[in-house]
Amino acid sequence: MAKAAVFFADGFEDIEALSPVDYMRRAGIEVITVGVKGTPFNKSMIVTSSHKVPVITDMSFYDFLKEYADELPDCVVCPGGGLGAQNLSENAELLAYLEKCSNNGKLVAALCASPAVVLGKTNILKDKNWTCYPGMQDNAKVEYQNKYSDQVFITDGKLVTGRGPGASEQFAMELVRILAGQETWQKIHDGSCQR
Repeated sequence: MAKAAVFFADGFEDIEALSPVDYMRRAGIEVITVGVKGTPFNKSMIVTSSHKVPVITDMSFYDFLKEYADELPDCVVCPGGGLGAQNLSENAELLAYLEKCSNNGKLVAALCASPAVVLGKTNILKDKNWTCYPGMQDNAKVEYQNKYSDQVFITDGKLVTGRGPGASEQFAMELVRILAGQETWQKIHDGSCQR
């Protein structure tokens, strides 16, 4: 079974974070929600969305690093939301972890502001086609900006990026297709997979 980690920080965009969690869990993918910046809660965090919806994550980022030190997930996901992306981007250990996943051939996915604001601070976008929320591309390193496109979502090798809230479903379904296969993708698309 594939495993994915979705990183939450205060200010995340609700639909961009929860759509990938929902669709991947429907597909039978093990999804770990990880609080990067929020209010400590046991081994987890309470992270508040851009629309003031509190979410309790499965674990904090630091507990995640301890528990999964030797086992990288198959996929890591950074949702957007202007403040959420900014909060993710300010965690140097997260940026290093994302690069480690990318360097080890794992799927890296980011949506809305996060491709530019978070991944744009790493080497993950190097020589890759990518998209993000229109106007946010200027936040990425200058040398990455010429590969930017305003498509709804783009898959380039082991990188999936999406444009914004309206792309959340297509973005999440692309993760399902890659991680769980076309048959599972089709079942979810047709509404016959209701886990």
